Amino acid sequence: MEKRQAAVADRLGVRAQGSPSTPTRLEGAAPPRISSTGNAAHGGFPTVERNQRLGHLDVLESHAVFVIREVAAECERPVLLFSAGKDSAVLAHLAYKAFRPSPIPFPLMHVDTGDNFDEVIDFRDRRVADLGVDLVVASVQQSIDAGRVADPGPGASRNRLQSVTLLDAISLHGFDACFGGARRDEDKARAKERVLSFRDTFGQWDPRRQRPELWQLYHGKVNPGEHLRAFPLSDWTELDIWSYIQRESIELPSIYFAHRRRVVERDGMLLAVSPSLAPKPGEPVQDAVVRFRTVGDATCTGAVRSEARNVAEVIAELRSSRISERGATRADDKVSESSMEDRKREGYF
Repeated sequence: MEKRQAAVADRLGVRAQGSPSTPTRLEGAAPPRISSTGNAAHGGFPTVERNQRLGHLDVLESHAVFVIREVAAECERPVLLFSAGKDSAVLAHLAYKAFRPSPIPFPLMHVDTGDNFDEVIDFRDRRVADLGVDLVVASVQQSIDAGRVADPGPGASRNRLQSVTLLDAISLHGFDACFGGARRDEDKARAKERVLSFRDTFGQWDPRRQRPELWQLYHGKVNPGEHLRAFPLSDWTELDIWSYIQRESIELPSIYFAHRRRVVERDGMLLAVSPSLAPKPGEPVQDAVVRFRTVGDATCTGAVRSEARNVAEVIAELRSSRISERGATRADDKVSESSMEDRKREGYF
């Protein structure tokens, strides 16, 4: 049993200190007195001493870092998809921790619909500069101009068009792996995803042809023309994300916290009035205190009424929530019961 527990701890990137006869306990929710910075001998990650237990967030972090390192080692040209939302901010932070003190060995890529929140773009550029990494911007507008996709028209969402833009960018730059911040608790289609999700030569996803991942053993080989999507945050929940943001003091765009904004109520959601979304004739505009639970195309990302102005208040608010952020605030997911799965089959994130 001791050897088995040691092997699990070894695989998660944690080394036990003290007597080898004392097993490291991985089960349990009570976190030990562990420094979030760790020490240099252990790559900056928490170390576990005798009679201490590995915390829940430490296990999630260690597994995510293990996946990032494995994919970076297996694949020739990985890229991290960076929307500048909370999940991709956490993913970029994990990539930074996975390779420090060396820089992140792959670029970040933002698929830009052109209908963005200004606060998100400002944060994106600032965070990329702080990390010292290259940023690839794949533009949906350029795909429209090139005739690759049809312009949906003023005020219509360009969100679904991102699939073509993403696949074109992957082909252009020769990327064979894309890190994404998707989580299984977001949507039933994403619950089907493996940690390493394979795409065929057309960039399409077939849930029936995914590889088994028993005992967290991953096979990352892809054939020429194929690529994989890696989801290190698969087992995280929205509450885990915010708890980790609090622990690691990760910066986020300001729209994640309560602020006053002009909104219209449409199809049961509060949509922000912006150059990308104008009120319809006769549609009342409200001046409300809101925040955003997720970041996406401004034409289809709804806000929620909230007074949570800091991370601790957001966490307290989430503890009483019974609906995922996508279910509550994404109009593109309300098109049909299978809208997310349909888009994923086309090559969506």
